[in-house]
Amino acid sequence: MKLWGGRFQKNTDELVEDFHSSIAFDQRLYLYDIKGSIAHARMLGKQEIIKKEEAEQIIAGLEGLLQEIEEGKVEFSKGAEDIHMNIEALLTAKIGEVGKKLHTGRSRNDQVALDTRLFVKDEIKKTQDLVLKLLETLVSTAEKENATVMPGFTHLQIAQPVTLGHHLLTYFEMFKRDFERLEDCYKRVDVMPLGAGALAGTTFPLDRASVAVELGFAQVSENSMDSVSDRDYIIELLSDLSMTMMHLSRFCEEIILWASQAFAFVELDDAYSTGSSIMPQKKNPDVAELIRGKTGRVYGDLMAMLTMMKGLPMAYNKDMQEDKEALFDGLDTVQKCLLTFTPMLATMTFKQEQMHQAAEQGFSNATDLADYLVKKGMSFRDAHNVVGHLVSYCLDCGKALEHLNLEEFIQGCLILDNKEYSEIMAEDVYEALKLKNVVGRRLTYGGTAPTQVREAIKRGKKALEIFKKKLAD
Repeated sequence: MKLWGGRFQKNTDELVEDFHSSIAFDQRLYLYDIKGSIAHARMLGKQEIIKKEEAEQIIAGLEGLLQEIEEGKVEFSKGAEDIHMNIEALLTAKIGEVGKKLHTGRSRNDQVALDTRLFVKDEIKKTQDLVLKLLETLVSTAEKENATVMPGFTHLQIAQPVTLGHHLLTYFEMFKRDFERLEDCYKRVDVMPLGAGALAGTTFPLDRASVAVELGFAQVSENSMDSVSDRDYIIELLSDLSMTMMHLSRFCEEIILWASQAFAFVELDDAYSTGSSIMPQKKNPDVAELIRGKTGRVYGDLMAMLTMMKGLPMAYNKDMQEDKEALFDGLDTVQKCLLTFTPMLATMTFKQEQMHQAAEQGFSNATDLADYLVKKGMSFRDAHNVVGHLVSYCLDCGKALEHLNLEEFIQGCLILDNKEYSEIMAEDVYEALKLKNVVGRRLTYGGTAPTQVREAIKRGKKALEIFKKKLAD
């Protein structure tokens, strides 16, 4: 008989039994269900809602049941519907009638909210740890490639030269924000809902604060209806995870481009590449492509939660059982992607010579020629016009800017019909156009100059120490 079956005259149809049951996926919450039940039983005994010896018997039974589950000696029943009723049924079978007293003063509605919050708290920390490892890899790789010159792009067109170290630190900033978003989300997860009952609280004198302390929650929920109907923290987490996947996907897209023969900026390690069943020469960036593809999957988990919750009245509705599969899938997917992406990045070989040669293409030093003219007294708009004219001339001649002779530079200035401008150009223009100098002059805070990148790496290392300390606390 169902634990809730007192008012029913007929058994549940087999189709409904299967459709209704969530034990196939929510069994992974067993640890949190037992932890919450132990804290609840202890409080019931302390408050003399049940006898202290009964509470002790329940706690001992739950601890024994936990050990049996972890040793693989327990088989969950679909007929018991979910992890909560499975645990209660197994406990009662183990210790007898006293096990039926465990559910005093609580509902599955506040119980599942508790279990899920305990689970999410742990999983946020696990995810942060994986993000931290990626951040460490980015900093160490950026340090090695601090002065490696590569083309920077806008619209996928060569724009200005940057350093690879600077480019990698772009992703450091993205994933740093991801770490901080998870930290902020944790604050809203860290709220203890047990004691809300089904929706209205309970008539028993529960000590909710003591349960919160035992389970490590920072605060107790304020409103009983909100306690059981709130899934904002899952939606917020999936939103944060979606942004992490978006950042991973953008990075993967660049790695896929860089690994192509057209770019040839990187060589992926064999351990993180695959081949073709028909073309023996192929080395495919499948790991990066899969992560890019799985991004849509995590977006789907977020959309499923938002859509499921959008029309629900207060308080608990069975629709909310659908939260767990989206939550579990989103977390599992992101964690696997981070776990795989980080060593792929760590084992990549960057082809410095090819990157430097690519930076020499596309007139990436054109802005610096304009800046050179401005520093000599020309307005920026006139300088922009002159350099545009010189680029057009170079395209006709098949030359790079730095390969023009001084007379050609002077003639370029004369398009402005100002003879004074013919005296601006001098031999020092060639120093201004060298890529090493182009990169090295970008000394603004947060710029691509190697000296600025070194300072950014120092700041990054300090941030990592703070993050490590927070995870350790």
